[in-house]
Amino acid sequence: MAQYSRVSGTVGLITLLNPPVNALSAAVRQGIVDTLDKALSDRKVKSVVICGHNGKFCGGADIREFSSPLTGPPLIPLIQGVESAAKPVVAAIDGVALGGGLELALGCHYRIAHSKARLGLPEVHLGLLPGAGGSQRLPRLIGVPAALDLITTGRHVTGAEALQLGLVDKVTDRNTVDEAVKFALSVADQPPNSRRVSTFPCPRHPDLDALFEGAMQRVRQRARGALAPVACVQAIRAAATLPYAQGMERERELMATLFTSGQARAQQYHFFAQRAVGRWSMPSGARWDTTKPGAVHKAMVIGLGTMGRGISVALVQAGVSVVAMETNEKQLMEAKQAISSMLERGAKRRGVAPALDKIRYSWNMEPAADVDLVIEAVFEDMALKKKLFQQLSALCKPGTFLCSNTSGLDVDQLASETRHPELVVGMHFFAPAHVMKLLEVVYGSRSSPQAVATAMELGKRMGKVSVAVGNCRGFVGNRMLKPYLEQAFFLLEEGTTPEFVDQVLEEFGFAMGVFRMSDLSGLDVGWRVRKADGLLNVSEGHSARIRQGCRYSPLGDLLCEQGRFGQKTGRGWYQYDKPGGRVAKPDPWLHGFLEKFRTQHGLVAHRIDHQEVLERCLYALMNEGFRILEDGIAAGPEDIDVIYVLGYSWPPHRGGPMFYAGMVGLQKVLERLEHYHQEHPDIPSLKPCNLLRKLVVNGSPPVHKWREFLKKPQSQL
Repeated sequence: MAQYSRVSGTVGLITLLNPPVNALSAAVRQGIVDTLDKALSDRKVKSVVICGHNGKFCGGADIREFSSPLTGPPLIPLIQGVESAAKPVVAAIDGVALGGGLELALGCHYRIAHSKARLGLPEVHLGLLPGAGGSQRLPRLIGVPAALDLITTGRHVTGAEALQLGLVDKVTDRNTVDEAVKFALSVADQPPNSRRVSTFPCPRHPDLDALFEGAMQRVRQRARGALAPVACVQAIRAAATLPYAQGMERERELMATLFTSGQARAQQYHFFAQRAVGRWSMPSGARWDTTKPGAVHKAMVIGLGTMGRGISVALVQAGVSVVAMETNEKQLMEAKQAISSMLERGAKRRGVAPALDKIRYSWNMEPAADVDLVIEAVFEDMALKKKLFQQLSALCKPGTFLCSNTSGLDVDQLASETRHPELVVGMHFFAPAHVMKLLEVVYGSRSSPQAVATAMELGKRMGKVSVAVGNCRGFVGNRMLKPYLEQAFFLLEEGTTPEFVDQVLEEFGFAMGVFRMSDLSGLDVGWRVRKADGLLNVSEGHSARIRQGCRYSPLGDLLCEQGRFGQKTGRGWYQYDKPGGRVAKPDPWLHGFLEKFRTQHGLVAHRIDHQEVLERCLYALMNEGFRILEDGIAAGPEDIDVIYVLGYSWPPHRGGPMFYAGMVGLQKVLERLEHYHQEHPDIPSLKPCNLLRKLVVNGSPPVHKWREFLKKPQSQL
């Protein structure tokens, strides 16, 4: 709904009322129509201000309405009605003006914004384009290049940047509504005819064809198969080359195609899934809404390698005082310089002063006695971490939360080394830790609800999407990654090449294929893990391709024995111009090595096509996801999908592995897994999970109903 009042004698004030962000629901749209009619028919009113309740202008459309038939006034004619008003209309932008909210503001004749307000058209992240005139008005107001940047990326700008772009007429650090009312009084006698953005000519560009050709090339490369960014470019081209009415018709056509697409459904599912994972629960029944997190004012980060540095930066940017500790003096000095640089760059981007006073450095653990929370980010070695947790338990004050940035080690074993195991949780960050949005919060069998709530809330303060998961080897993300990687290795043994597998996966939408990613991460990382697990020890007379009765690929081990660790050594699954090089090139040596390996082990290469690569890699990964749900390690499919989109570069326009399984059809996934398991009975990861079979027997319900078939989350080792 919307509230109407008259202020300062002659200004009609329309206030949008739909907490928390005044989304444009049917009731709000009807309220705007009704209150605007009142303002325009009130003879005492000379100008109008539209604002939002509680310091937020408008967060955009109510996405929940997308899945049902439209009710209430459509947004396009509503905005047209605002723009065609005979009295000046001013938008007072506080907090946010996003999506339809910014499109409403573009329909106003003037825009006054708070300097810290956030403005943007993020529809591309929902698989859509700005469909209420945004793609046509924005280029007319700020020019084609700037509009291409904002609309195809969906990025937000502050009020200050919006002023530089010409998106708003004035910014203020004072009360935005008061300033907008003053402004409305000053323009009350000026006819708004020349202020209607739809009548503006699109600013000319010297070579429009080259501009759009370059934009389309960049967008296609970045989108990796997503339809929405491409449609955004096409809509903006219509704004630049067609009259407004024809451009609006083109926008409508493109929007209609996107709106009903599977990609839009996938991206909207992901939008809601990110919110769902915050409503975590534990086996004890403890929930997010009944557990109060502990206060974290001061934290310690132990280990200042790449991860520790990023974690320190993320904490400081969240307003937490940090003690960063590293025993190696040289690495401590290098870390101090790197962290300062990261904080300065981040502050410059946000237009604030770097909070360098929030961090101090130490070469010993003594400052841990005075912190609220410790995050250790030392080398992934259980013995080392156990010793560290023993020391921390003796040193820290009662109530200090102890967290491990482990990517897969047993949190319960670490907790058992402490006096208060209930205060121990895993906080699995993803590199670079100050940039990546995902945080896996791992609860052990003795972790308290408050410890989980504290880690979840701290992740939120750092701008992360925190997902609570149970304790098992690899947790959720890395546990699922294992069969995915194994299948890629097996495909090489059976006749394909690293570049073909990577090509197929990248065409699917991954930022990098499995072998390029392995080269980037370092082949020696997995090699060390396999060594620790005893997988490299082959008994006399036993096959190098069998471990614990199951098929095993030693290819990665053999490359590491040759000193081929990936980019760092200039050789891995690919070759590079030099150690540290980034451009991956096919390696004839590697192809010869694979042929010799097949001959040595009596393997006959067969033709492997796109379908087999996708099905073997992705369906094995999905199957492990079903096992994780069956084991109660993840609370629901949304948790897995958020982890994979935000942490493992699963393409957002495909929703996540569990959502994608539903899109493909659970029956088909089951049938193809059965087919491959019959062909390869020595690969357990291809055997269809019981939960998958159960879902198929029950009619393959949609993904949001899978929780009805799941056990409660738990810790399982």
